Amino acid sequence: MQSEELTYPSNSIDASAGDKAGKSVEHESLAPQKNRIMGRVSYLLAWFGGCVSIGTFAMGSSVVGTLNLLQATMAIAIGCFIIGVALALNGAAGYKYGVPFMVQARSAFGFAGTRFPGLVRAVPAIVWYGFQSWIGAGALNAVSSTLLGFDNLVFYFIAFQFLQIGLSVLGFKGIKWLENIGSGFILASLVYMFYSVVTKYGDEITTNLVNIEGTWGAPFWAATMLFLGIYSTMMLNVSDYSRELKKGTGPGLLTTMYAMSILPCTLFMGLIGLMVSGATGTNDPIQVFASAVDNTPLLVTTLLFIAFAQVTTNVLNNVVPPTYILMDVFKLKFKTSTIIVGLAAFATFPWELVKQESSAGLQLFVQTYSAFLGPIFAVLVVDYFVLRGRTLNLDYLYDENGPYAGINWAAVIASLVGAAVALIFSSVSWYASLIPAGLTYYVLMTNWSACARFRK
Repeated sequence: MQSEELTYPSNSIDASAGDKAGKSVEHESLAPQKNRIMGRVSYLLAWFGGCVSIGTFAMGSSVVGTLNLLQATMAIAIGCFIIGVALALNGAAGYKYGVPFMVQARSAFGFAGTRFPGLVRAVPAIVWYGFQSWIGAGALNAVSSTLLGFDNLVFYFIAFQFLQIGLSVLGFKGIKWLENIGSGFILASLVYMFYSVVTKYGDEITTNLVNIEGTWGAPFWAATMLFLGIYSTMMLNVSDYSRELKKGTGPGLLTTMYAMSILPCTLFMGLIGLMVSGATGTNDPIQVFASAVDNTPLLVTTLLFIAFAQVTTNVLNNVVPPTYILMDVFKLKFKTSTIIVGLAAFATFPWELVKQESSAGLQLFVQTYSAFLGPIFAVLVVDYFVLRGRTLNLDYLYDENGPYAGINWAAVIASLVGAAVALIFSSVSWYASLIPAGLTYYVLMTNWSACARFRK
C-alpha cells in the first residue's frame, strides 16, 4: 500500500509535465498533477461559472403541474446538497493524489475496464455539449436578428461551436480564467432574468405555481434526482477538477464550496424554467426571454448572457471529461482530443432536443444516464474509502502491465447490477443504484479469487 507521503511514478505518462513552469495546453496530461493552479476562491468561481446549465432550465419546465414553487425550491436545494457531498467524496482521490478520473478508475475497473465508465461518462457530455451549443447559437442569432437584421441559425451554430473548440484547446489555465471572469456577469444576469420573469408573469405564477397543492411524496423526491441528475456526470469525473485545487482544504469545507457554488445557478435556472413554463406553456429559453424583456438593450444583454453561459458550462463540464477519456483510450494529445469532442457535438442533432415536445424526452434522458452513472460512482467510492482506506498506489495506477492490467469484472458486474435496479425505479434511478452497486462490488472484491490482484 502507498504511504501517506506521495511519490510519483517514473513510468507515468508525461510525469514531468506538472513540474514545468506555468501550465499551458502542451502540459495537460494524465500524470499526477503537481503544479495546481486554482486556489479556493478560483475553484469556487470555476464551479459557479460552469453550472449555468440550460438543462436545469429544462428540468424546471418538466415539473410544471407536479410541484408548487416552494416544493421545487426545496427539491433543488436538497439536490444541490447531495451533489456537494458526492463531489467531495469522489473528488477526494483526485485532490489528494492529483490524478484524473480515468486514472482513478483504474484501481476499480482496470486499465482496459476504464473504457466502460469512460464511455458512459462521455456520451451525455457530448449530447449536452451539442444541446447547449444550439441554445447559445440561438441566442446569438436572436441578437443578430434584432440588431443587424441577419437571421441564420445554422451559421451561428457552426461559428459558435468552432469558437468553443478554440477556447477549449487553451487547456485548464484558459478554462480557469474564462470561468472566473464570467462568474460576476453570470450572477448579475441571473438575478435580472429572475426579476424580469417575476415582474411580467407574477399573476400567472401565483395562480399556476403558488396556489396549487403539489406533492411532498415520491414525485418530489424524483424531482430532487432530476436536478441532481444534471450534475451526476460531474460527480463521476470530479477528480479531473479537484486535481487542480491547491492543497489545504478539508472535506467539510470542500463539500460546502461545491454545494454553495452549484446552488445559486441551479436555483435560479430551475425556478426560471418552472415559472416561465408554468406561466406561458413554453420551454424554449430564447422565446422566454424575448417575451419577458421589453427593453432592447437589456434583451440583447440577456441573450448574450445565455450564449456566454453555454460557453462556460460546456468548456468545464462537457469538454474536459470526454477529452481526458480520448487521451487515455487513444493516447491522443489534449488539443487533438478537444477538437474531436467539439466536432462530435455536431452529430447530436440538438435542434431535435430543443423542440417543445422534447422536455419529457430530456427528463427521460437524465433518468437513464443517471441509472448508469450512479452505480459507477458507488463503485469508485467503495473502492477508495472502504477497500483501499483512502490510499492508492500510484505505481500500479500507471503500470499498464501491473496488477491493474485488463478488466476488473467485479466493478463492471456491480455497475450493471446497480443499473438494472435503477432502471426498475427510473424516477429515482441515481438513488436506487447506489446500495446494490456498492454492496455487490464489495462482496465480489472480498470473496472472488479473480479479483485478488486488484485488491493489492
